[in-house]
This record gives sequence, C-alpha cells and structure tokens, in this order.
Amino acid sequence: MIKELSGKLIERRRRRDRISQQSLAKAVGCSERWIRELEGGAGAPALEDHIRCAHSLRMTTPHLFIPLLATEHNMDLPRELLLQDDLWELERDILEVVSRHQAAAVARRASRAGSVTQPDQYR
Repeated sequence: MIKELSGKLIERRRRRDRISQQSLAKAVGCSERWIRELEGGAGAPALEDHIRCAHSLRMTTPHLFIPLLATEHNMDLPRELLLQDDLWELERDILEVVSRHQAAAVARRASRAGSVTQPDQYR
C-alpha cells in the first residue's frame, strides 16, 4: 500500500507539472518502464527510489510520508496540502512536535529514575 500511494502521489505531481514519464526517467537515470512501475505501485522500485523521484519533482519526503501516515490512521488530508510545493513550515512544525514529545519522554524517564536533571540538549 505504501508504494502504491507513493506512486500515485508522484504520478499526480508529474502530471500536474506536465512532465512526461520519459523526462522523469531521464532526470532520475532510469527507464520509462521503471517509472510506470513505480507510479503503479509495483514491487520492483524500493522506497528510496520513490524518494529519489519525489526529489526530482521538487517534492520533499513529507509530501510522501504525511499522506502515508494519515492513511495509516484513517485520517483525511486536504487535497490542497498534497498540491503545495513548499511544505517547509509544516515540516518544521512536525519536527518541533516530535522534539517536544522526545523531551517529555526523557523527562518522564528521568523522573522515574529519581533524577530531576535533564541533558542540556533537551532544555
């Protein structure tokens, strides 16, 4: 399912930007058939290949993984989000949430261990 959804997102962006499969294949250094397989969710291309294609289309990794995460949690995403070129602000917000979550987990472990000090990197 991951490769299938990722392939559809790559195909959608490629079509939106009016880039042929042949042009994308040339940019990535693979065959047009390989691009068809990737966009179709076929098993041959690895997830790293999907990321390489996405980057070639000026998509960041979150363009692929945010929809995958939402799908896994049965959440809908606004179509507009998937069409945005720049997800920098959203990516930054996600990383800040992850960082706060990690800092809280470290603090809880330290508290259970009887220590009230936190490593400097989490202050």
